[in-house]
Amino acid sequence: MSRPSRPRLDPVSHLPSVNSFGELSEFLRGAVADEESRQFSDSMSLLASHVEAIVAALRLDRSRARIAPLLMDLLTVLRQHRQLVIGLSPAWRGLYEYAGYLNALNNLRVLIGQWLLDGAGDSPAAALLGLDPDDFQRVAWRTLGEGMLMIDMYEQLVARPADESALGVLDEPKVQRAMAWWKKLGL
Repeated sequence: MSRPSRPRLDPVSHLPSVNSFGELSEFLRGAVADEESRQFSDSMSLLASHVEAIVAALRLDRSRARIAPLLMDLLTVLRQHRQLVIGLSPAWRGLYEYAGYLNALNNLRVLIGQWLLDGAGDSPAAALLGLDPDDFQRVAWRTLGEGMLMIDMYEQLVARPADESALGVLDEPKVQRAMAWWKKLGL
């Protein structure tokens, strides 16, 4: 049985929808256009699994002693994932969504650092992280959503026939105007 490489459609909005980190992992396993896509998807799945574990842990206990090590592990996974993203081929880096995803990864990294530092100290109040599970989940979904968008755009790029230009086919009058323009430049 083949897995869908696109998220399922929401029956109400008729828009693509992923409502859990498990559904995200399923989408990522199906979104494999090539080896680089597989590596990217595997790395993003690992990131999603860490996020899911942190959300679950935050819902049970917000103590710094319990959550801080999970956040530190997430920072390590995030750093490795970011290195993979930076090393992607020019086809990936040429996507408009690439810069947005890198920015989202950097923002998540900075926020995790702030959450770890906020309220740190020896006081009794410092024993609890001031991190709300819903806030963390929103930031994580935004970041993972940027990655899903980048995967989707890459899949569309590689699915396009090789002879099809990203700009489409120019009709003859446009070609003639372009040729005349180049001649005026003397090139």
